[in-house]
Amino acid sequence: MCCRVGSIGRPAAQAHARLPWPRGKDLRSACVGSPIRHHRLFDAARSPLASGRCTRPFLRMNTIAVAGMPHPGRDKCINTPGRSESPIPATTLLVFLRTMAVAFFSLVALAEIITAVPFIQSLHRANTRARWLSRWCRFALRVLGVHLRTNGPAPTRGLLVCNHLSYLDVLVLSSVAPCIFVAKRDVAGWPLFGWLARAAGTIFVDRSSRLAASRGVDSMRKAIESGAVVVLFAEGTSSDGATVLPFKSALLEPALQSCCRITAGAIDYSLENGLVADEVCYWRDMTLVPHLLNLFTKPAISAKLAFAPLIGRPRTRKDLARALREQIVAMRS
Repeated sequence: MCCRVGSIGRPAAQAHARLPWPRGKDLRSACVGSPIRHHRLFDAARSPLASGRCTRPFLRMNTIAVAGMPHPGRDKCINTPGRSESPIPATTLLVFLRTMAVAFFSLVALAEIITAVPFIQSLHRANTRARWLSRWCRFALRVLGVHLRTNGPAPTRGLLVCNHLSYLDVLVLSSVAPCIFVAKRDVAGWPLFGWLARAAGTIFVDRSSRLAASRGVDSMRKAIESGAVVVLFAEGTSSDGATVLPFKSALLEPALQSCCRITAGAIDYSLENGLVADEVCYWRDMTLVPHLLNLFTKPAISAKLAFAPLIGRPRTRKDLARALREQIVAMRS
C-alpha cells in the first residue's frame, strides 16, 4: 500500500513541476483588500517581500483617494474633531469689520449731536452741525478706504454747486470743509444716511410741490447769509458719471438774491478692480443696502475733487445753471 501511494505521489509532483508558471514566485494579492490572486494556486506562506510589495501600493492608493479620488471612508478621515476648518474669506471679514465700525461710530456720533444741540444757541447750531458732520465724514472715508485728492481751494462760504454721482459725494465734500447740504425729501427716509442727514441740518426739498420748494429756497438763503457753505447738487439726481445732466435752476435763486460767492465743484471716482458706474455711482433703481455692502468689499476707492470759482456773473437763473454746468464739464474733462 505504501509503495502504491508513493508511486502515485511521484507522478503528481512531477506533473506539478512541469506547470508553465512557478508555483510560489508571483503569488501576490491585488493590493486592494481583495482575496483574488494572480492565479488559482493558493500560497499560504507568503514571503515578507511579497507582503512589502502589497503594502506599499496600498498606502499610495489610500493617499491618492484622500487627496482627490472618491473614497467611502474619506469624510470620516477628514472631518475629525479638532481638525482646523477653512479660514474666513478676507472679503467677508472686511465687510463685517467695516459694517460694525460704521454702525457703531454712527450711533456714537448721533448720540453726541443729539445731546449737544440743546445747549447751543440757535444762531450757531447750523455751523455746529456742519462741523460735527465733517468730523464723522473724515472718519468714514478712512474706514471705507477712500483716498481723496483735491485740486483748488475749498470754499469757506457761499454756494457750492457740484455734480452728483453717489452718496459718497456727501462724505467727500463734507470731509474737506464743513457744509450744509440740500437734498431731496426721499433722503430723509434712508437708513443711517437719512438719520445723519437730519442730524447734520440738511435742507430737504420737495421738488414736486412749488410751496415746499419755496420753503427750501428760504432755508437756503438763511443758511448762506449765516456764513455757511451750502452744497447744491443742481442735477436734481445722481448719474453714472458718463456725463453731467442738465442743471435745474429753481434752487439757484438764493445765490442771485444774496449775491454770494458761487463755487463750482467736480467729483470723479476710480477703482482698480470694478466698474465705477455700477459699484460706486448710486443711480437708476439701485437699492441702498446691497449697493453699500458691495462697496464695503472694495479695498480702496480713489476720489478726485476739484474746486473753481464761478467764471463771470450771469444775471438769470437759467444762465447761471448753464454757466455752472459748462464749467463743471470742463473741469472733469
